[in-house]
Amino acid sequence: MTDCRNSRVELLQRAGLDIVGDGWAEDVLPPSAAWHPLAAFDAVPTIAVPQGRPDLVTELNAQWHRLAVEHGVIGGDGVFLIHATAGTDCDCGPSRWTRVRLTEQWDLAGVLADRPGHPEFVTLSMDGNALLGATSEEYEIWLMAVADVKARLEEKAAAEARETPEEYEAAWKAFLRQPGPPERLRTAWIDGLQHNRASPEDVLLRLLEAAPHILWRKLPTAVVDAAVAHPEWKVRSRTAECQPDLTPEQWTRLVLNEPSRARRHLLAELAADKHAQLTGAGYEQLATAAEPSARAEAARLPGLPVRLLTALVADPDPRVRAEAVPRAWPHLDARARDGLMADHDSSVRTAALFRHYEDRPMPRSVYDALPYGDHAAETYCLDDELAAQLSVHEDPARRRALARNPHLKPELVAALADDPDDEVRLAVSVRPELTEKQRASVRIDIDPQVMRRELPWIAALHDDPEAMRRCAASSHLLLRSGAARARHLPPDVVDLLARDEDPVVRLFLAESCDDAPAELLLEVWQWWSGSFSYPDRPRGHPNFPRSDLLRYAENPHPRMRQLALDDPESTADLVERFSRDTHEEVRHRAATDPRLSPVSAVRLLNDPRRSVRHAAATHPRLPARTLIRLLRDTATADSAAQNPALPVAVMHYMLDSAATGPASPHGR
Repeated sequence: MTDCRNSRVELLQRAGLDIVGDGWAEDVLPPSAAWHPLAAFDAVPTIAVPQGRPDLVTELNAQWHRLAVEHGVIGGDGVFLIHATAGTDCDCGPSRWTRVRLTEQWDLAGVLADRPGHPEFVTLSMDGNALLGATSEEYEIWLMAVADVKARLEEKAAAEARETPEEYEAAWKAFLRQPGPPERLRTAWIDGLQHNRASPEDVLLRLLEAAPHILWRKLPTAVVDAAVAHPEWKVRSRTAECQPDLTPEQWTRLVLNEPSRARRHLLAELAADKHAQLTGAGYEQLATAAEPSARAEAARLPGLPVRLLTALVADPDPRVRAEAVPRAWPHLDARARDGLMADHDSSVRTAALFRHYEDRPMPRSVYDALPYGDHAAETYCLDDELAAQLSVHEDPARRRALARNPHLKPELVAALADDPDDEVRLAVSVRPELTEKQRASVRIDIDPQVMRRELPWIAALHDDPEAMRRCAASSHLLLRSGAARARHLPPDVVDLLARDEDPVVRLFLAESCDDAPAELLLEVWQWWSGSFSYPDRPRGHPNFPRSDLLRYAENPHPRMRQLALDDPESTADLVERFSRDTHEEVRHRAATDPRLSPVSAVRLLNDPRRSVRHAAATHPRLPARTLIRLLRDTATADSAAQNPALPVAVMHYMLDSAATGPASPHGR
């Protein structure tokens, strides 16, 4: 996109235009809407210049400039907006206007063209209300000026929104009789359909093969069952990778019914990675499978019955024994443990030794013989001499690992608290056994902008009120952040964290704690709309205000203002008013409201902001002819295919077109 923009800028500079500021302008109608009057079947030029004139370029430039001044396209400061579709090899095209000013030597008709004298560009006044375009027809060059652009768009939207039930039916019938579209359009339809939340099960079933990315969505049970048994491997594998909340029965069928041995191993590995649950029969079959790789993955499943798990430590294949040892260890007697530590396979011995030294000092001789030095330094009980040696290790990563070791003696913790490495000291500062005074004495510098990982020991104490009080009152940012992640907290702890000076602590409380107060949620809502992990917070929080929101209708903050539409007492008139708000977010909220009028839904299709245009394209009150126009345009087809008002027959038509291509007509 950077190369594309550079190409466009270079083109405009060759045409004798100065780029003003950063060049971009976003608060006027989009260029695609500006081109519509020029491309309309009933378009009438303001001036038509014959192509055969010897002075064609000079005449076109002169006429364009005269019209631009007369109609107010060029402002008093000489600045205007331009969008060109010709004169460059770049095919991605900018979606925004460029803010420009004429230099002394300018030539729009000669440069903004595929060849001199055949221009294709459109210009717009800075307020978006005066339009002047140039386009090449078969025998003439047209210059078309449009005044009162905003009023014309309003009139056009009102006329387009008037649709009778008979016209609605006729429009869709005509659409279904048309031959299939070109490939780019078919692709856009399928991309959109897979995000259409109104798609019925029969459409979803067909999308499994046409658009397997649909499996990222939570799907009905019948559709998931079909995906589990689908003949295409890409569908089955993506089901295992992406589909949330697969049942034990579905996981069992997915893994054990897989005909390919290699693929069965991949699915079993995925099940283990996801801590999936299988049925009793599924565990039995996987743990006794002929392939060692399947038995090894069975050993990693958290729900594997103990009798099967302990049997796997005696498996003839060392890979299986090594995988089974960590979880089977607590269920083994001393003789079995000794046998595993003396196993002829090094991977089995390593797994057994790691478990053996979890609760007894590991000597240097054993440590040196084991792989994963950082892991051992962080996790296992080390003898005093070994721990002291590691505390001055030349590699800071080894010292960082040691600083996280839960078995360290106080004197070593104190030594590491003065380590020259910042990360070592940080690891010491979050150790659970430190007093607040000790913690505060460790020299640390935490960047509040860096991603914060949850401390496991704090997460384990989320149900301990006293522990949460200590963490919430700590001077250490990471302890307060960890406490804020608790699902439930005592009122005094909630109050303390809700007033924390760090915004991320308050954000964590709003996201994670069901006791977060309404005032905090409203405060966080002003600057946070949700994350991938918590997409519905803070607005979806159970304590988020649901009434008395009309008082925000005049609020200067757009995020607060839009909340007025969530009030049960809000009206369709307020939706209409907000659809004309000066701020993009407020217009977007109005564009998603089911009370929005068809006229406003059509009008917002020409909104300056893409997010609003997308929301308008998915609005169920769009007229059929409007939605069909959007479906036939590659720039809007994806959004239009997500519209929940699409007839089911139209969804099947799209799928038919994707399957058979553009040659054949279709209809249902």
